[in-house]
Amino acid sequence: MRRCAKLSAGLLILVAFVCLWQSPVYASDTARDYVEAIKLYNDGHYRKAAELFEDIARQGIINGKLFYNTGNAWFKAGNIGKAMLWYERALKRMPRDPDLLFNYRYVKGFLKDKAEQESFPVFDVLFFWKDLLGIRVIQRLSVIFFAVFWLLVSINIVRSKRLQTVHYIILAIALIFTFTALYDYYDAMFNKKAVIIADTAPVRSGLTESSTELFALHAGTRVDVDDKRDGYLKIRFSSDKIGWVKEDYLKII
Repeated sequence: MRRCAKLSAGLLILVAFVCLWQSPVYASDTARDYVEAIKLYNDGHYRKAAELFEDIARQGIINGKLFYNTGNAWFKAGNIGKAMLWYERALKRMPRDPDLLFNYRYVKGFLKDKAEQESFPVFDVLFFWKDLLGIRVIQRLSVIFFAVFWLLVSINIVRSKRLQTVHYIILAIALIFTFTALYDYYDAMFNKKAVIIADTAPVRSGLTESSTELFALHAGTRVDVDDKRDGYLKIRFSSDKIGWVKEDYLKII
């Protein structure tokens, strides 16, 4: 288990932005809370640190290091479900961070539910670089390549057509990154995933406590969310394990 991340430059900049955007008192409270959460973690008060990190996240601070620290604190506090939830959220922001990947795999080894290996969805195979680079990098690359493309187009108006092939290559790369970003947006909007945070979550055939219990899942298990009704979520753990879980037993990533 690797250590809690220190105050990173990126997070300091983000907190500084909040200071400009929010009222001075509110912003200074946010920065002070983060420093206090780090201190609580270092002093061994892991649950209090985790709760304070979560309070900061609820204020609109979206940062991979913050989510990573929240996961670390919850794991140290003995809550594997919430640890995995925050690690999953952190992975969306910094999928290549070595400390995060190490801790994520380490904590994953404690999970009770082991999903069967299934074939990868077609789009996940086609856009495999999405998880390698991270969506923010892909978005920036898309903008950069489009900017270079239009710059070369403007240059080519004056010059000959020697750069025409280069134009098409750059345009193709820009379109690939753009489609990848659009797919990620679609995936986030319509293919919801969640993590079980209860120690044990009964999965039932219907939307009542009296419905047949089909199977049970345990803290930290990730599932796909297909539907939501009357305080229940229809989840899919594998192709043959589908049912309804009370909304209180899990959290959307």
